[in-house]
Amino acid sequence: MSMIKEWIRELSTMNPETIQQALESYSAYGPLPGIAAPLLEALLPFLPLLLIIAANANIYGLGPGIIYSWLGVSLGCILLFWIARKLGGRFGAWLQRRYPATARFFHWIERKGFTPIFLLACLPFSPSSLINIASGLSTVPFRTFLLAVTMGKGVMIICVSLLSFNITDLWDEPWRILLAVGVMLLMWYGGRRLERRYSF
Repeated sequence: MSMIKEWIRELSTMNPETIQQALESYSAYGPLPGIAAPLLEALLPFLPLLLIIAANANIYGLGPGIIYSWLGVSLGCILLFWIARKLGGRFGAWLQRRYPATARFFHWIERKGFTPIFLLACLPFSPSSLINIASGLSTVPFRTFLLAVTMGKGVMIICVSLLSFNITDLWDEPWRILLAVGVMLLMWYGGRRLERRYSF
């Protein structure tokens, strides 16, 4: 048990250089480390997701780094959602009775569906694990969650990757900032249209 605690402590105190070195040392295994690291972050939320995304973009290249990060994050979110949905049982109802403020939060997610999950998934510092668990405990349909979280995390990952890839060149390439903002607006608009069209 003490070995696991020590391992968790070391993971939680890793700095950007250590993360990049660790991912680079495993890059010989192909895309697996680039997918596994963000997936692991979904289950261990103290890991620095933004640094993992930035490291993926700079190690694998912008395009592959975005894809690997997005796959890992999306799989981690879906896994956590299904664990909460399958094992949560009556816990969601008990939680809402015991803490009325959570009832309002669940009602907001269930009533609005796509939009709150998408917006919270877009934010790099939102408590992603809690959102995934809350969505799993709620009555939000799986396909609504899937669409919202994959699109929202896609926006966040693209924006972080664009802004962190060769960061020293960022001020010479302002189009990257404009593209990051444009991607966020486009994905939000597209998600709202899909939600209205298919009544998720």
